[in-house]
Amino acid sequence: MSPITDFDSLRRAMGENSEQPEGPARNARAEHLLLDAEKLNIPLAVIEALGHQLKVYNYSSEKGKMFVPFARLLRMWDERPEDFDEYETHALHWVFKWMSAGMLGQPHIPLASIEKWLGEMEHRYRLAGHSERAVRSAEFSVAAHVGDMPRAERAYAAWLAADRDTMADCHACELHGQGWWQAHNGRDEEALELWRPVLEGEFACAHEPHTALASSLLPLLRLGRADEARAHHLRGFRLVRPMESMRGAYADHVEFCTLSGNEARALELLAERPAYFTDEGHPRSKLDFLSVVTLLMDRLTELGLGAGRVPGPAGRTWTAAELAPHARAQALALAARFDERNGTEYVSERARARMARRPLVDRLPLGVRPSGASPIRVPERPVSPGAGTSAEPGTESSGDVALPALLVEARRMSDTLQPHAVEAWAAVARAAEEAEAAGGDAVLEPRDRAEIADHEAMALGPGATGLFERAAELYTEAGDPGEALAARARAAYVHALAGRVDEALAAVAGPHEEILALYAADGTGLRQTASVLMARARILTRRVHAAGEDLEEAVLEEAVTAVRAVLALVEGRTGEDVRLAARAAEAQAMLGELAGHAGDVETAADLSARAAGAFVAAGLPWFAVEYEARLAQLAHHLGDVDGAERALRAALEHGGPYLEPVGRAQLHLQLAEVTGGLGRVAEAADHALEAAHWADEAGEGPTLGAWARHQLGGFLLRRGRWAEAAEVLESVLPDVTAGTHGEGAVVQALWWLGDCLGELGEHRAAAERRLQAAEIARHWPEQQDHATLAHLAASSLEQAGLTDEAERAYARAGELWRTVGDAPGLVRSLRARAWLTLRGEADPDGARALMADAVEECEAAVDAAPDGETRARLTAELGHTHRQFADLLVRMEDGGAADDDGEALFEEAVAALDRAIAAFASLGPDTLRDRCRAELAAAWLEADLGRPADAAARARAVLTAHGEAPEEDEAARSLRGEAERLLNTVTEEKREPVEN
Repeated sequence: MSPITDFDSLRRAMGENSEQPEGPARNARAEHLLLDAEKLNIPLAVIEALGHQLKVYNYSSEKGKMFVPFARLLRMWDERPEDFDEYETHALHWVFKWMSAGMLGQPHIPLASIEKWLGEMEHRYRLAGHSERAVRSAEFSVAAHVGDMPRAERAYAAWLAADRDTMADCHACELHGQGWWQAHNGRDEEALELWRPVLEGEFACAHEPHTALASSLLPLLRLGRADEARAHHLRGFRLVRPMESMRGAYADHVEFCTLSGNEARALELLAERPAYFTDEGHPRSKLDFLSVVTLLMDRLTELGLGAGRVPGPAGRTWTAAELAPHARAQALALAARFDERNGTEYVSERARARMARRPLVDRLPLGVRPSGASPIRVPERPVSPGAGTSAEPGTESSGDVALPALLVEARRMSDTLQPHAVEAWAAVARAAEEAEAAGGDAVLEPRDRAEIADHEAMALGPGATGLFERAAELYTEAGDPGEALAARARAAYVHALAGRVDEALAAVAGPHEEILALYAADGTGLRQTASVLMARARILTRRVHAAGEDLEEAVLEEAVTAVRAVLALVEGRTGEDVRLAARAAEAQAMLGELAGHAGDVETAADLSARAAGAFVAAGLPWFAVEYEARLAQLAHHLGDVDGAERALRAALEHGGPYLEPVGRAQLHLQLAEVTGGLGRVAEAADHALEAAHWADEAGEGPTLGAWARHQLGGFLLRRGRWAEAAEVLESVLPDVTAGTHGEGAVVQALWWLGDCLGELGEHRAAAERRLQAAEIARHWPEQQDHATLAHLAASSLEQAGLTDEAERAYARAGELWRTVGDAPGLVRSLRARAWLTLRGEADPDGARALMADAVEECEAAVDAAPDGETRARLTAELGHTHRQFADLLVRMEDGGAADDDGEALFEEAVAALDRAIAAFASLGPDTLRDRCRAELAAAWLEADLGRPADAAARARAVLTAHGEAPEEDEAARSLRGEAERLLNTVTEEKREPVEN
């Protein structure tokens, strides 16, 4: 830290301190700088140091400290106004507004003092000749704060009616305040319309659009514009996060998460800002924050999560149930202090109303990765207490009274293949056990017990062999030998599921022979026979899968024959029996699967489509999902992108509420890839967002969810939504790993993030991400990506003002471009180094040498071009390089960086421009504008060299070239306008008299 020895060093130090993050450290530095200023014995130095101190206090959590430096400034103004320069005079009057707002936020300052201050402000503004607009705005804030609505309305109208002048708040702040009033009065549409220019970037300032984005969240949710609300949260929180002074806006984001089904993220936000629980410098924002904390804790307790640990004030651990009353008591105590000061109960009423708000949507996926900062796991789609709920089928209360009804319902569900039939039979089993334990007369028939065991086995999967055998025994006892054989066949299939295919084939052989004989003798029905044949066909199909590349034709043919046997048995005989219809549909699907193994993709797709259609026609759409997902893959393989999209959409529709979260995630992710490939990026982003959410619900956040977020970040980037994309990509980086997703995915995520950060003006961070990606790509056999990333990183370093690092990065990129044989990349790196050398080291000879190297490399590449297209591209690059060489020469003369004669540099620049013009001209009309820009640059130099006729000739050439361009051609109109200005300039110079 350099010592403060004079006014200039003080100003530099204050400028550097202004660039530091908000907070106590910056405030403390401002206090030390004031002491240094006082030692200089320069009144203006003290005034500026006081102003600096006041500013950093205002933009921090220590707002209460700003009254002391302001009182001193005001006293100095009253005693010696001549010590203030024009800027400090303006600044003194400007911060009157900060004082009035600051006083409102401090309950210990009496309302009478605030009203007196308002009058003082009005008086001083009038003396200084300022409009009353800022005064009426301040009056409106006072009236709105105390709940004096009539006065607030009058002040609001007077505020808008008064003329804007230099004391009025910036457009962004004014529009935020006006929109806040509309939203406060329930006029959300009007509020959003007022905020629109701020939200769209037309107006901005130090705290805007930060606060407008935060204020817009609940109005957007109330209006059903959830997608915009999500975007504003991601974009706005990124702006608010590093700014300590924005506790109120931060609270708005916590509140938004609480009311949009994102309670877990709300907890994460609390964990990021532990100091917000206790910072005392601005009581008003502390009240806002504690009110929202209370809202969140009440919500968690309502969801049954009151015992979970949550972030809270330092010094102890907190549960939600403990923090809720603590935060409520503190908030209401603060509100009471304001009300005592104000003489109303308005602040307390508003605080209680905020604490009592109800969720506005059940679930709004945000796309960002859960950080895991909170140990609380918030359930999906929480249900408010008292809300009616419908239990899953088969979960009705059990007992001997309900047992007969449960049996009827379970049998109906299994006969019609309903999704929750297994759960229904489990409810029957529980009811029977409860009845028997109670000593009731609930006696189940062997058939009932057989079906219970059968369905319990179905729920177990690979470990169910014994239960299926038990079911077979019970079916035999019940006098149903066909169903007994079907249960034994299902037991055999369990072996195949566990990978024991040969054992499964041996086990199914007996039931297969027996069922055929029994069916021939009319000893069993079609349904039971089809069940055994299907089990055998499934086992044989499993054997085909297990064979892999060693598949023998005979094995494949045996499986096909088995499946066709099922079709031959049931096709045309299903009637109203959905079980038989399902057998026929599954057989079609299996034939399609086997056709795929045989390499006949078109037949596989056709049969999969038939199977899905058959399931839907049978009233079993949930069974169609698996085959529609398979059809989508086959269609994609065949290049039928539209067909793939139709199949995926059908799968989502037919799966409905029965889809498992992981299946839903996979379908949405595939749709994201398909629609993104078709250029429907907004739709693709929506599907990627849904995929990320459902992957999280399935516990696949670090794997499938990470890939979905990776894709979401890319789609948001393609839409130009840089802040949202950056938030998503930064959140997913910990989960995108080379081991799980591949190095390419890691590099792509870092690359995309670097692009986003660059667009957001965060150039140092962009450089870091691009260098990280380049380091990974450094080891790849193909070095094109490595070169590109090195060049992009160099550009970011340059924009971040890190000249030396940028020069080294450009040099490295140049080496890589040379290695991969990319002449345009090499030429651009040399040009960038030339400019850096001129600006950074003020080395004109070195800069000129680098630009000459760029010309030489480009000329050599043009001569060696393998084809006409490449030659044309390189010739255009050569034209741009000559043009930049000319610009460099002119800059050298303008900046006095060269020892050369200025006229000689201009002559050399004209020659370089003529070479650029020739290069562009050789390419015809495609580069006409580039040629004309070079022509105009040469014309201005000709004029500076005292050759008006030559300058005019060049200008006329540009006018001729664009004489027939349509009026809507803005580029042509701009070139014509510049040419006309040049002609007027050289014509006027000719008319001026020559002095002797």
